Amino acid sequence: MIKKVESSLFAKVFLATSAMLLCIALLVFGLLAWLMPQTYSNRLNTVLDDRAQRFVSELEQVTFSDSGGLFDQFIADTEINSVELYNSNGDWVPLPTEAFDNEWGGNIALSAYTGSGETNPILSNSYYFSFADSRDRYMLTVYGEAEQIAELQQSFIRIFPIVLLVVLVTAIVMSWLYSRIITKPVLAISSISEKMSNLQLDWKIDEQRTDELGILEKSLNKLSHNLSSALSELQNANKKLEADIEHEKELEQARTDFFSAVSHELKTPVTIIKGQLEGMLLGIGAYKDHEKYLTRALEIANTLETMVQEILTISRLETAGEHLRQDRLDCVQIVKSYLSETEDLIAEKDLQIHLDIPPATCIRGNKMLIEKVFSNLIGNAVNYSPYGASIHISAYANQEQICFSVENTGAHIPEDSIPKLFDAFYRVEQSRSRKTGGSGLGLYIVQEILRQHGSECRVCNTQSGVKFSFTI
Repeated sequence: MIKKVESSLFAKVFLATSAMLLCIALLVFGLLAWLMPQTYSNRLNTVLDDRAQRFVSELEQVTFSDSGGLFDQFIADTEINSVELYNSNGDWVPLPTEAFDNEWGGNIALSAYTGSGETNPILSNSYYFSFADSRDRYMLTVYGEAEQIAELQQSFIRIFPIVLLVVLVTAIVMSWLYSRIITKPVLAISSISEKMSNLQLDWKIDEQRTDELGILEKSLNKLSHNLSSALSELQNANKKLEADIEHEKELEQARTDFFSAVSHELKTPVTIIKGQLEGMLLGIGAYKDHEKYLTRALEIANTLETMVQEILTISRLETAGEHLRQDRLDCVQIVKSYLSETEDLIAEKDLQIHLDIPPATCIRGNKMLIEKVFSNLIGNAVNYSPYGASIHISAYANQEQICFSVENTGAHIPEDSIPKLFDAFYRVEQSRSRKTGGSGLGLYIVQEILRQHGSECRVCNTQSGVKFSFTI
């Protein structure tokens, strides 16, 4: 129970307010119970003194023997309980009236007895005077009834349980209302702060209050909105950063794999050239035919040179990025120029070239790299087409883009090899690639160049052959 009270602001405020109201109410009741009888007693004493003073003034104007009527009249007053008369020697003197009980015995009355058996307080005052016919000083003691004071005190005692019950109920009700009014917004704000600590910002406080708590509620709503926006931006930035980091990891892994493959690919021709040169220098077996193996070494050196040039091209692509020089190029002229350069090989293999291109087709791009794209795609079609095959080269406009395609007949690529064609150093047939001098980097370079220009190369098997295409 104590722990619940200590952990609840509402319970603390409720109990403290109830205790405070109860103490204040009991204090006020106690003061009234004490002060009202005292005030009423003082009033009765004042009245008694006033009447006694007038009575003494009247006695001083008459003789002792003629004062009986005055005594009878004075004692007949309902607020007078009894009267005693004493001479200068302190002896009790019987009153000169038959109405007064002279058998009282002269004892000083301290209380009056009622039929109910209760003892009521009595007010008393003493006065000194002399009758008109005597110089002796008499002392008159007057006792007044104070029954009303006792009744007032008893009334307070009788109503105390009722007052206590009313005060208790009122204190509880008022304390509950007061505690609810005070603690409700505080508890709401406390609940909100707990949600905020857990980064739960999908809440809104009612802003109907106009006091300081209302200002605090508005501030919390604004803080929640700002925190939610900042957190959302931070999450988006974090996701973007994670994506960038992941992309950088992929690029780093790709570079690592690429240079690992480069080292492997360069090692093979260098080893072959080294072995052939050593064999010729030592004159071992067939290597004595220097002309034959020097020719082979030259072919491998040419292949190695081509591979180095292609690696340098890839390096330039990675370092240039968005800073590539953009020119206005006529792709038709580039295609026709390359076909002229390979005219001898085309004639040797009796290849049929079919051009479906407009007189001129202009694009924006880097001249050297775009020429590399067309030379690789058309060169692959020429090199890998069988004798007497056909090569179809087409270009057509599609809105603001140009679509190019190169298709050679008489050969197909295994379906499981198509997804790997644009990987560095990948060869569909190792023996054929070595024979034709391929490095396995041509299509990889084509794809990287097109990506730098916002495009992508696609490949598929057709009914009659293989088709490469891209849109730029």
